[in-house]
Amino acid sequence: MSQKSTRRGGVGWALVITSVAGFMAALDNLVVTTALPAIREDLGGALHDLEWTVSAYTLTFAVLLMFGAALGDRFGRRRLFVAGLTVFTGASAAAALAPGIDSLIAARAVQGVGAAIMMPLTLTLLTAAVPAERRGMAYGIWGAVNGLAVASGPLVGGSLTEHISWQWIFWLNVPLGLALLPLARLRLAESYGTGAPLDLPGTLLASGGLFGIVYGLVRGPVDGWDGPVVLTALFAGAALLAGFVYHGINHKHPMLPMRLFRSRAFSGISAASLLMFLGMFGSIFLLSQYMQGVLGYSPTEAGLRMLPWTGMPMLVAPIAGILSDRIGGRPVVAAGLFLQAAGLGYLASVITTDASYAVQLPGLIISGIGMALFFAPASALVMSSVVAKEQGIASGANNALREVGGALGIAVMGSIFAAQGGYESGQSFVDGLRPAVAVGAGVVALGGFAALVIPSRRRDDQASTDGPGPGAGPAPTAEPVLVPDGETASR
Repeated sequence: MSQKSTRRGGVGWALVITSVAGFMAALDNLVVTTALPAIREDLGGALHDLEWTVSAYTLTFAVLLMFGAALGDRFGRRRLFVAGLTVFTGASAAAALAPGIDSLIAARAVQGVGAAIMMPLTLTLLTAAVPAERRGMAYGIWGAVNGLAVASGPLVGGSLTEHISWQWIFWLNVPLGLALLPLARLRLAESYGTGAPLDLPGTLLASGGLFGIVYGLVRGPVDGWDGPVVLTALFAGAALLAGFVYHGINHKHPMLPMRLFRSRAFSGISAASLLMFLGMFGSIFLLSQYMQGVLGYSPTEAGLRMLPWTGMPMLVAPIAGILSDRIGGRPVVAAGLFLQAAGLGYLASVITTDASYAVQLPGLIISGIGMALFFAPASALVMSSVVAKEQGIASGANNALREVGGALGIAVMGSIFAAQGGYESGQSFVDGLRPAVAVGAGVVALGGFAALVIPSRRRDDQASTDGPGPGAGPAPTAEPVLVPDGETASR
């Protein structure tokens, strides 16, 4: 076999392995949402338990994402990718076999650990395997597969739950993981990064701080906001996060250098990303349960009815990318966030115990268009907000902030829901859902104002020649992913 055909085969295998692994990790962000009523019926548990079935994954994924990439740099990217994939696959099986809600939450947390190690290394390994002149096409395929995972998550979860059982949303990962493990060992080349020191103190501070905040928000409606456990968790979490900021300012090699936030562009797009995911994740968490528990849709029907929202980026993102090339990323991202806020606000105003799908549909479509307008240019805005040598860490930080926003969104909006309503009746659910979604709309609107802080395209073009312009070529529906050796790519 010729060297050229060998290389082509290697590229093909690398693309398949990394795309499927990325699909698995991305799918598990939202795949649980339409299975929540079935999980609650089977395993029991209150609202705060359901919140943790989602947040345990997003939280560990977020705080260990950059640390996982650094581990791959230090000990070998293929080796750590295989390790992360093994952990993720084993934890998926444990989640499927979970006898109770507590063991399911624990398995979801371990899943997040595996995903945090595996996910950032997928693009590093793909970059090493693909010749430079073919990377654009490879990144596009990889990004499209991951976008499909996000869009189809509620539908896949609903269909498996209805036609087989909710356990199969986790069993699905097991044969895929077992098939990828030997392929990764045989078909991916080993590589190493710069060997920068691991920031274990920063990882512990961020992990402990975020856990304390989310735990306090989740337990507040149950134990009371003035309860000693809740207050201790909130204050300890805030103190640890303050320590994380101090560490990022003063440590020589911090996980997240605070100097990045001196850039108004990076601060603006980071705040916009966190707020967008906060409002979006919290709303999807509650609305997917509303469609089943109040309106009586089956899990599959609920997943299908969410597609105008979650699937819209697959259709609109290419148009949004063209717009951002012409007028710059800032106005497109801001418009997307304001549209997402408008869609959520509309849904909050029309939700009733017997609202028809036709009444809800405009809000879902508007939210979906807004999501697409946000995703398409956001990656390029992150990349252009810092100098070229810091683009890898900036993209990893933005990725982590999005996951943090998702975990906070479920905790915050779940707390509002619990304070105003509950699961006792359809009307009680609606009484809690409407203010929660309204708050989600307000949070996303704040993200729109944060996006307006980003410098305009003309000013940015004049001020910087280190990175791509704000509208430069992002792949649709996804965010940039950390490539630890300094190269970056868009998800």
